[in-house]
Amino acid sequence: MNTNPKFDLANGPVAELAASVSVPFEQARAMPKSVYTSTDFNEIEVENIFRKEWVCAGRASSLSKPGDYTTLEIGGEPIMVLRDGDGRLRAQSNVCRHRMSTLLTGRGNTRSIVCPYHAWTYGLDGQLRGAPAMMHNEAFCKSDIRLPQIRCTEWEGWIMVTLNPDAPDVATALQGVTDLVGHYRMSDYVETFRENHHWNTNWKVLAENFMESYHLPVCHEVTIGGTVDLAEMTCPAGEAAFNHHWILKNESFKLTLAHPDNTHLEGEDRRKTYLLSIYPALLITLTPGYFWYLSLSPDGPDHVNILYGGGLAPEFVADPEADAHFAMLKSTLDLVNEEDRGCTEKVYRGLCADMSEPGPLSHLERPNFDFAKYIHSRVALT
Repeated sequence: MNTNPKFDLANGPVAELAASVSVPFEQARAMPKSVYTSTDFNEIEVENIFRKEWVCAGRASSLSKPGDYTTLEIGGEPIMVLRDGDGRLRAQSNVCRHRMSTLLTGRGNTRSIVCPYHAWTYGLDGQLRGAPAMMHNEAFCKSDIRLPQIRCTEWEGWIMVTLNPDAPDVATALQGVTDLVGHYRMSDYVETFRENHHWNTNWKVLAENFMESYHLPVCHEVTIGGTVDLAEMTCPAGEAAFNHHWILKNESFKLTLAHPDNTHLEGEDRRKTYLLSIYPALLITLTPGYFWYLSLSPDGPDHVNILYGGGLAPEFVADPEADAHFAMLKSTLDLVNEEDRGCTEKVYRGLCADMSEPGPLSHLERPNFDFAKYIHSRVALT
């Protein structure tokens, strides 16, 4: 049985979610309110999902040179990811082995890792290289001290990190994604911006918003709503590790279409946009001309930390008008993101209202139902 004393699997949010996902999709409703608002539920998500699954730390190309690093937290654990002296991606604890100060902050480049508290110094491989004034401690042995190493790999251009030594291999678990969009050559797309945001909503509200395009004509009426037709959206059943849907875009936003120099996409693929939801929290919009993504982590039930980035397909990067393409992409996506913020923060406020209740799902929200089943499969683990 689940050993968390705060959780009774026969009652409360887990039981409510179990009931919600037990029906056929044709009878499905949105997830129960408690799944979004319960502090206890958030804690079990952190433990059973974020500390056990693969989490995205951004694009591998953002750490191109030895010493390039980024920092993040996974389930409250401070992590650094860097390009080491041999050119390999490496993830390790971002906590000093002396008095446990955190080490690096934000993003940057460094030749070594120096603790800001007592100047204990580590190599890029995590091995302790120097520790001032330790000569009189007989138990101290510099060669025995190293930052704990964490599983890290590159998949389709993404940095994937997990605290779980037994997590299935990313490439194997996500082979279905490669089969689906491998011909788009996602790893070749060039990231042109990357930012961090913090919103007042539950992480699942934002994830669900990304994985359904039912809201596009209304929420995004000012920006990209006119590029889509609800009748040209396809939402197939999801797989164990991800869900997806696709939209056939019109010509009102040229960057969603394949560049004339793109010779590897044919037919409908030249105007097809994929919305990929890699569980638990990597959300990717992949078009023939650009991509953008969100990588989410919960900050309690009512806030979410967001890594937000995007960029262009290589043909648009090589285009003489590349600067204009980038400016158009960034300005458009920033507006789209702000529209999403307004919508998702409104949803969270509604979830907290006494008179609100989950309503029936549209056929265009099939990915949301699959996501709910994934969440239940993880939180109900014994």
